[in-house]
Amino acid sequence: MQNHLNLLYREEEREMLPLCKDQGIGVIPWSPLARGRLAREPDAKTVRVETDRFDKFLYARTEEADRRVIDRVGEIAKERGLPRAQIALAWLLAKPEVTAPIVGATKPGHLEDAIAAVEVKLSTEEIARLQEPYIPHAPTGFV
Repeated sequence: MQNHLNLLYREEEREMLPLCKDQGIGVIPWSPLARGRLAREPDAKTVRVETDRFDKFLYARTEEADRRVIDRVGEIAKERGLPRAQIALAWLLAKPEVTAPIVGATKPGHLEDAIAAVEVKLSTEEIARLQEPYIPHAPTGFV
């Protein structure tokens, strides 16, 4: 099942992930880095930030609340000495329902981070810290 799931959008945890687990259905989340938001500083200016209209559709309404999550990813990345992308992907890979994320890469470094994230094991405390600032969101994506 392709689900919209990442640290900024976790609504699939309510019904779809339990259903998939119960039925033995693999989950392959799309946009695991929230269109790059989880991989960079919140105020970073990139071509994608300036041109990605779908990003704005998915995340603009919750940008202020999401910033706390993005900052938390940055804190843990700094503590671990790892790129933000590896922390965000490691969180996703720690979910037993997740088979593999669908990673979009435009640079070799994106693939390198995705591969390296497989080896990153987050502690229970780190996972709780990453999840703590999340607030429920209205359904977005393809409904």
